[in-house]
Amino acid sequence: MTKIGIASDHAGYEMKEFLVGYLDAMGYEVLDFGTDSPESVDYPDLAHPLAEAVEQGEVAFGVGLCGSGEGMAITLNKHQGIRAGLCWDPEIASLIRRHNDANIIVFPARFITNDEAVQMLDAFFAAEFEGGRHAKRVAKIPVPAAQSSEGKK
Repeated sequence: MTKIGIASDHAGYEMKEFLVGYLDAMGYEVLDFGTDSPESVDYPDLAHPLAEAVEQGEVAFGVGLCGSGEGMAITLNKHQGIRAGLCWDPEIASLIRRHNDANIIVFPARFITNDEAVQMLDAFFAAEFEGGRHAKRVAKIPVPAAQSSEGKK
């Protein structure tokens, strides 16, 4: 059984709850990183544990949600092993898997419906990384160690 991690801030809470039920019904094991209510929270507090779970292989893929999706995507992508893509339609959801080997899909919960989120999830999970010319590009995404340490001097 494939394990999926999911995290949202308060703006994505209701959609997250819906998607947890959907993923469960589809046979996925879901690890819910919160939030657990519509009370205001800071999205980085939920994004970092989700990213770490994906990086460490605790979950195969992740789903992130916040109001615009941008804050969640920005935070998730600070992790070297994460390739999170913000999605607005099923074609983008498929392309981020096929061309970018995305391991987390991010939704703008205030701007899409539950049905649209389901369509994008289905497209994301149905797609597979194509490799080839895309593999060379994906390999260039992480910041090389020498560059990341130079900025700390």
